[in-house]
Amino acid sequence: MEALITGLFRYPVKGFSAEPLSEAELVPGRAIAQDRRWVVENGPSGFDPDAPAWVPKMKFAVLAAHPVVAAARTRVQGSDISASAPGRPDFHGDLAAAAGREGFGAWVEGLLGEDARDGVRVLQAPDYHFLDHPAGHISIVNLASVRDLEARIGKPVDPLRFRANLYVEGWPPWVENDWKGKNLLLGLARATVFAPIVRCAATEVDPQTAKKDLPLVEHLLEQYGHRDCGIYVQVTHGGTVRVGDACSTPGEPE
Repeated sequence: MEALITGLFRYPVKGFSAEPLSEAELVPGRAIAQDRRWVVENGPSGFDPDAPAWVPKMKFAVLAAHPVVAAARTRVQGSDISASAPGRPDFHGDLAAAAGREGFGAWVEGLLGEDARDGVRVLQAPDYHFLDHPAGHISIVNLASVRDLEARIGKPVDPLRFRANLYVEGWPPWVENDWKGKNLLLGLARATVFAPIVRCAATEVDPQTAKKDLPLVEHLLEQYGHRDCGIYVQVTHGGTVRVGDACSTPGEPE
């Protein structure tokens, strides 16, 4: 049994726009380059760039806390960011420079409006990624599982609500939930399934309209008795992964 990789994404600013990729280089024990590389702090979060350590995402300007973030369209090339949103002036800046981070922070503060707290700042740390789980380096969503959820609730579900790195086609629905500790071939790379992804309120926000319109966490619990959709994997052997590559069924742990 094999699946086909049909979508490949990164999210340079945590909580903001998905950026489609045609290929990516996977590195053992690492996230995709530029994935969740920056984050916008909305009030003091406790994150120390000089001693980076995992901080819960609700400390930041992310969809789970602020659905309006989905209204922003961002694009990052290197460290240069472009951002736009309805009713807001466009922004262009360099996130590698203090002035660029300050400018983008001010732009996000305007986007948040009354939800903005004192100290809206763009944070980064050398070689650090702001992942939802500190050990969940790459996320994968099985599109058959999303379709099964759609059928059960009788409503369309945009797979981009789940903000995965990889979307795959070809596995039976929900089979991935039992794969913890098993191995997976991703293009030319290899990975081990770390854990199912427990979903939060971020999935309830429509990525196109920025409206919180679908209680997916509640639906998952009602239909399946869990809040899982997708899996985290950890890369064990590096290599290139491309849209159209095979994603093989896991075998036994090595």
